[in-house]
Amino acid sequence: MDVEVLARLQFAFTIAFHYIYPPLSIGLGLLMVIMEGLYLRTGKKVYETMCRFWTRIFALTFGIGVATGIVMEFEFGTNWATYSRYVGDIFGSALAAEGIFAFALESGFLGVLLFGWNRVSSRVHFIATVGVFLGSMFSAIWITVANSWMQTPAGYHIVGEGMEARAEIVDFWAMVFNPSSMDRLSHVWIGAFLAGTFLVLSVHAYYLIRGRYVDLSRKAFKIALVVATVFSLSQLFTGHRNADMVGEHQPAKLAAMEGHWEASAPADLYVLGWVDEETETTAGLGVPGGLGFMLEQDFDAPVTGLQAFPEADRPERINAIFQFYHIMVAIGMALIGLTLAACYFWWRGTLFKQRWLLWVFVLAVVLPQLANQFGWYTAEMGRQPWVVYGLLRTSDALSNTVTANQVLFSLIGFTLIYILLLTLFIYLLNKKIKKGPYDESEIDDRPLQEEMARVAGGEI
Repeated sequence: MDVEVLARLQFAFTIAFHYIYPPLSIGLGLLMVIMEGLYLRTGKKVYETMCRFWTRIFALTFGIGVATGIVMEFEFGTNWATYSRYVGDIFGSALAAEGIFAFALESGFLGVLLFGWNRVSSRVHFIATVGVFLGSMFSAIWITVANSWMQTPAGYHIVGEGMEARAEIVDFWAMVFNPSSMDRLSHVWIGAFLAGTFLVLSVHAYYLIRGRYVDLSRKAFKIALVVATVFSLSQLFTGHRNADMVGEHQPAKLAAMEGHWEASAPADLYVLGWVDEETETTAGLGVPGGLGFMLEQDFDAPVTGLQAFPEADRPERINAIFQFYHIMVAIGMALIGLTLAACYFWWRGTLFKQRWLLWVFVLAVVLPQLANQFGWYTAEMGRQPWVVYGLLRTSDALSNTVTANQVLFSLIGFTLIYILLLTLFIYLLNKKIKKGPYDESEIDDRPLQEEMARVAGGEI
């Protein structure tokens, strides 16, 4: 197999696996801040108990996330040496900022967060929780800034020529606030919040179905539901902003996302469909002229299509980009519908009597993760054939000395190790969930458990 294909496959696999964990850490960090804040405000032990429980799960996701993220930095040097030299000054500054402003903050407070219970005051521990959460947020900032610069380069100039050329920063803040960074960052943050909140919703819905930790789970479920509802609706806004940004700065990517071929013509906004790349046509269910309306508020507005670009400059695998993008959008709409349905039953006072809805929340834990993954696939595949948009092609970014056999061998090794790590993560997560927030013999939850049993039996 071609070394470029293998190198791209290896990086895609490692980053996709790694990206399971940072969103969970960011989302759980937000909820931990809320839970511990409620404990400080109300003095109710139940909020401290739930925060302690989710701190243990946060530590697990943080640890696996750090372990899986280190590999990618080595891949830059082994497989993508030309790319590393080309963007080293840009990427290096962003990664240095992450280390100084994010990782140091997060790891510095992590010890107090994990081991400071009953050793420091409640207020100091809360400050540590906030510090860890902010550290995870700052980490997302600098990684997203670095990746966004690859999508929409700004604040740089090129020195050298040919394969020795490299980008150097001339305006640090222009690099940070490049045309796509803030829109993409808000989208990433909200996706992370949803990943964390739906894990909390899933676990506590499971407890409620089983009649365990009922009082605590009701409170935790409501906290997570409020956060999930706010951010699932907010994702509509950030998604629209991102589509506008892509249409302005990466029109070929937007054309691939919507399967629009004509060089300049009104374009449909598809709900679902299929792209035939051989005939350069798209069939499906959509709103005629809807893409032009989304971009220009005019159904007749012409939109730049794929035929406006030479074939060598068009994104690869148009149908895959189209499907990934539309699955992401469909999941986003499903999360909105699910959270609003739960809020409706909460308003009616029957939320925890809807056993079927609780089961849906148990299973829905995978949806934000899938949406995050498909969103990244769309962004990265849509940028091709460029690794730095309009400046450096992916085919030119490879290391000159690495061979296909070397990349294949390391890919197999990483795959086996990551399967082992995933198995370990699921085992430990399941063990912590089964153990629960506290020893059930410590608190008499029987009246609430009996009520849930009656709900399960159809008596209520």
